[in-house]
Amino acid sequence: MSDCLAPPVSAREYRLQPVNEMAESHPTAYPDVNAVLNELLWNAQAILGDQWVGMVLYGSLALGDFSTESSDVDFLVVTAAEPADETVRALAVMHTRIAAIGSKWATELEGSYIPRDALRRYDPSRARHPHIDRGHNGEGLVVRHHDCDWVIQRRTLREHGVVLAGPAPKTMIDPVLPDDLRQATLSILQGWWTLMLDDPAPLRSTGYQAYAVLTMCRMLYTLQSGIIVSKPTAGQWAKAALEERWAGLIERALAWRHGAPFEGLNGTLDFIRYTLETSRSSVR
Repeated sequence: MSDCLAPPVSAREYRLQPVNEMAESHPTAYPDVNAVLNELLWNAQAILGDQWVGMVLYGSLALGDFSTESSDVDFLVVTAAEPADETVRALAVMHTRIAAIGSKWATELEGSYIPRDALRRYDPSRARHPHIDRGHNGEGLVVRHHDCDWVIQRRTLREHGVVLAGPAPKTMIDPVLPDDLRQATLSILQGWWTLMLDDPAPLRSTGYQAYAVLTMCRMLYTLQSGIIVSKPTAGQWAKAALEERWAGLIERALAWRHGAPFEGLNGTLDFIRYTLETSRSSVR
């Protein structure tokens, strides 16, 4: 990583800065989410200094299908250059401290720090950036490769991103074409989800089963239309468009997003197989 810009605060001495109440923003309809986002925004700006470009929300908060029962908080911080090692360490300390502030949403942050020039289009040879998953896994902020799902994330950011600070995403991201979305969807299906059939360990979680069902609906919709929609929208479409045998499984997955229980490992695996078979026939 580049060391061309030093952070104003070292990882060793970093402490959470108090949020300036005059600077608080209200980007979502959820005050508790906004409070955590303001902590992140204010402190990331302080650490990045001249490297700071902007911050955008994507995912369910941008697409309008956020659920207080099952959603996470997806964010992107845009930087002027790849952060120096010391900056990444300071950001990691910041995320650890935010995760400990006692808010549910402090451990639901999921996002990346991507330089402005690397953000413009997905390039797998320039796709290693600081990233944090939902805080429950304890990994914290790490530098890792961003897979081709970031073609899809870029489309959501460009067309639906909610700006907390900085430029509009359309000025920083090139248009993502329908065939780009289809190809990225096929790659994800043939990679991660094919492997899932051989080793379905994540599907032991009933929540992940429901997530998988709705993700399959979304992928089928994208393969057909070349458009990204929310999981609920894709689920409702799939109930009407697919064979009737899938309707009950999809309905239960939709209900799970609002706190209902979900149990259906065998049905979920069958639906993944169906989606893979359908995707293969779509490219013949």
